[in-house]
Amino acid sequence: MSAKKPPRPKNLTSMKMLGKQLAAARRAAGHTQSALAALVKVDEETIASIEQGRRSLKPDLAALLDEILQTKGMLSVGVANLPEIDQFPMWAELYMEHEREAIALSWYDNAVLPGLLQTRAYAEAVLRERVPAYDEDEIETKVAGRVERQEILHRKNPPTLSFVVWEPALHLMIGGPEVRREQLGYLCEVAELPCVSLQFLPLSSPCHAGLNGPFTLLETPDHQHLAYTESQRGSQWVSDPDEVSRLARKYAMLRAQAMTPQDSSGLLDRLLGEQ
Repeated sequence: MSAKKPPRPKNLTSMKMLGKQLAAARRAAGHTQSALAALVKVDEETIASIEQGRRSLKPDLAALLDEILQTKGMLSVGVANLPEIDQFPMWAELYMEHEREAIALSWYDNAVLPGLLQTRAYAEAVLRERVPAYDEDEIETKVAGRVERQEILHRKNPPTLSFVVWEPALHLMIGGPEVRREQLGYLCEVAELPCVSLQFLPLSSPCHAGLNGPFTLLETPDHQHLAYTESQRGSQWVSDPDEVSRLARKYAMLRAQAMTPQDSSGLLDRLLGEQ
């Protein structure tokens, strides 16, 4: 097995150029870094780091800055055209950054188990089903990245994590019987963590609020509420408060329709007993 390749760095020259554009627009609007940070509700250090090219400017913040600085979409266009040479595309990096910093995360999935709950073997089996196929180096790097994300489950002060999963995901033989058995056992362990609520939406349920597919809700440290959705045609961030509210209400309905965490743990025990 080949050694894991480290993620390739961003194009720092382009990041610095975009940072200089932000700094020029800020000064032209008559704002200090501190004043601009207050307007967009981020730390002053965040603005300083972006202007110095040490931190990437994310699309949602770029759009807000364009509005406040009246730059007519210049920063958003700059972000969209920033050369991306990382292992992961920008939308994935943005999601993972928010996931690492989140104080609360609610995740609904209906085809496979959420990435934060996958064993290494299960994650590898899922990634091997990708069409067109990843090469071996890509699979190894992406599996490692997925497993590393799970460190948030074991922090001293972890986020509050809620998962609702449609029951069929438990019955799929992804990776074969041994991989499934290991995965079911790992779910039992994770379900015992005090920061985790794990619920399954049963096949017998006459109601199902998640027919439109998987999504994730996040709350940031500054109490911003965001959502993330996935489909066959791609993934997207949702920051509009009305749209996030709709997904939050849908998630609340899914939790009400799902088994309790205790009954969900009982289902896992029964499935393991059938192995």
